[in-house]
Amino acid sequence: MPDSADPLDPLVEQMLAGDEAALRVVYRDIQPRLLRYLTVLVGPDDAEDVASETWAQGFRDLDRFAGDADGFRGWLTTIGRHRALDHLRRRQRQPRVDSELLELLDRPAGIDVESLVADMIGTDAALAMVAALPRDQAEAILLRTVFGFDAPTTARILGKRPGAVRSATHRGLRALARRLEQGEEKFSDASRDTFRAPDAEGMR
Repeated sequence: MPDSADPLDPLVEQMLAGDEAALRVVYRDIQPRLLRYLTVLVGPDDAEDVASETWAQGFRDLDRFAGDADGFRGWLTTIGRHRALDHLRRRQRQPRVDSELLELLDRPAGIDVESLVADMIGTDAALAMVAALPRDQAEAILLRTVFGFDAPTTARILGKRPGAVRSATHRGLRALARRLEQGEEKFSDASRDTFRAPDAEGMR
């Protein structure tokens, strides 16, 4: 995460003090990223409902939270993950993705997959690509790219060690690299121009 102060920090402080206007700003900042994360976990049809459950629990338990904006994002995302897993257990189903979106998958060392995923993550195709990965890899990539969490924060949310998060992220990015390479003809020239050689260490 950048060293500069998070502009959402004072708004989270005001929200915790009961400022409803600040709460609305915090909601608008976090909700789109939360929805993308939940879409991969439970599918596009159920993500809104699970997000609503997440915010409802977050508002109900707000007096239990203390911290800054990044801490609040992590706290709320953890709630969202638990609600999503509960939802999947209730429904006894896996995340659903439109089959035609899965044609875009897998890409190797010649492409900066981390930047590509970060640039594309707002699209249905990108979410489909990530959703097709094993869940530990999909969650690690989303939490690192969508929310910008570092490895220790991501590890706390997932209940894993930071090394396991880095490993899952690396494996997931490599898988996306291979699949994107296989489907390269489907990308526009402009998209290909964004590809760069990846950092050998992957996401830190």
